[in-house]
Amino acid sequence: MTDEAFWQLISRTTEQPGDRDEQSEWLAEELTRLPVAEVVDFAGRLAGVRRSADTWTMWAAAHLIEEGCSGDGFCYFQLWLLTLGRGVFERAVVEPDSLAEVPAVRALAARPMREWSDQDWPEWESLDFAAHEAHQEVTGRELAVPPAREGRPADAEWDIEDEAQVRARLPRLWELFGPGRARG
Repeated sequence: MTDEAFWQLISRTTEQPGDRDEQSEWLAEELTRLPVAEVVDFAGRLAGVRRSADTWTMWAAAHLIEEGCSGDGFCYFQLWLLTLGRGVFERAVVEPDSLAEVPAVRALAARPMREWSDQDWPEWESLDFAAHEAHQEVTGRELAVPPAREGRPADAEWDIEDEAQVRARLPRLWELFGPGRARG
């Protein structure tokens, strides 16, 4: 599977009707139509692309947007970020603060968190299991590529709860989501 085919499949998934779980089910069904090697490749690409966003600054962005973010939650945030499209994702990997310009993120900032629906929430756990379900259905065996799991970013660690550091590294997101900022 090429990078282009991977990103097109992600894009088509997000265009499907229904909630995220239904969209993930659609993806799993689409993957069952591909050769098994492409299903395995899709799972590997998904994991690799997600890992490219596995930085402390990105975790700080997720932590700021969600008013807290566990390790698992960060993984699911990365998967959600991927579904915003290749351009948005690749820019955010280089500059996490660019998320402040993304309409979906700005829409979150415009409303109190208590008003966010499940579809609004910036996490997409079920996306990680589509290839596994497709592989199981087609082969009857577990997929060797494990789903994303909680881990620690590989770059230099910093305190993502230190407000001064977060404000300095993510000034635009801080303006939208920082403590004391009245949302909605």
